[in-house]
Amino acid sequence: MISSTELPSTRPYLIRALYDWCSDNGFTPYVAVKVDASVQVPREYVQGGEIVLNVSMDATSSLKLGNEFIEFKARFGGKPRDIMVPIHRVMAIYARENGQGMAFPVSDDDAAAAPTLAAVPVQDAPVEDGDDPTPPTPSTSRPALKRIK
Repeated sequence: MISSTELPSTRPYLIRALYDWCSDNGFTPYVAVKVDASVQVPREYVQGGEIVLNVSMDATSSLKLGNEFIEFKARFGGKPRDIMVPIHRVMAIYARENGQGMAFPVSDDDAAAAPTLAAVPVQDAPVEDGDDPTPPTPSTSRPALKRIK
């Protein structure tokens, strides 16, 4: 019998499932991340030790939702960046349009606190063939992630 300490985490599988659900239903998948030294994101967009990333196909290129890391390329303020987020730093994945998704505990001193989804500028879509994408217009009502225990 395999003990629970030997089983792989369900987190990457749930993240991939919710990503697929968002994409299949026309929603924009967002990932909330608790930033530490292991997270590779533009630090100027981190607020309160957290960042929210648009991981839709329109906002990323070379997206890999692996068992250990989420990796992709995206533009921040028009500048291309390589992003790498360890799966264990993902606090939540949810649909921007309605806030439906799932929250995960993050192993920090403040892990018991409910995740706060900070307002962070949404990444520009990748530029292809010299096109200059216009950033999406923010909606007036902000979806909320509901934590269910």
